[in-house]
Amino acid sequence: MTSTVPALGTRTAEGSALQAVLLDMDGTLVDTEGFWWDAEVAVFGSLGHALDEAWREVVVGGPMTRSAGFLIEATGADITLPELTLLLNDGFEERISSALPLMPGAARLLAELAAHEVPTALVSASHRRIIDRVLTSLGPEHFALTVAGDEVERTKPYPDPYLLAAAGLGADPARCAVIEDTATGVAAAEAAGCHVVAVPSVAPIPPAYRRTVVPSLEHVNLPFLHGLMGY
Repeated sequence: MTSTVPALGTRTAEGSALQAVLLDMDGTLVDTEGFWWDAEVAVFGSLGHALDEAWREVVVGGPMTRSAGFLIEATGADITLPELTLLLNDGFEERISSALPLMPGAARLLAELAAHEVPTALVSASHRRIIDRVLTSLGPEHFALTVAGDEVERTKPYPDPYLLAAAGLGADPARCAVIEDTATGVAAAEAAGCHVVAVPSVAPIPPAYRRTVVPSLEHVNLPFLHGLMGY
């Protein structure tokens, strides 16, 4: 169900209630949400359909089955879900064939977590083929565990991916900090019982109990994450 990469270990930072950090990928660590939308626009354009810009907020952050299914229904395109999924993944991979842009603060945060041996997992609704490509830019050594959307029966907004990641790291979900950029991902993390840091990418996300909203990862560091466990 999961794919492990060179592990950082699973011990907690001494004296801290923070047991693990679980990070979303698209729009959180890598600036790829626009690439996904561009791929969707191009694929549907080839099918003779124009996408409404307002739909972008509907499809962002969700699993491929939900996003692609919505666009098929909204446009009436004559294509099956498996066929569309393949075309979208192909279109996305074409757009990330060169260097992939990281979100501001992402490289520094990953390096800080690694330096302090904080157990860290990558938890994405993207398929395994996409995650493995993106990991070459993020550095697979930064993650003890990765969870892909096509490796769980129910992906985001269900809690399953985050519960699976926490269990894989031997962590209590209530002692995990999750970093997400969409309402769908936030819902999954909160349903799993995690503390959430929301870094909105496409659509705004309001603050809430056990949810902290920041404008970018440049505002997130290890002391900040430790502090989340206090409420």
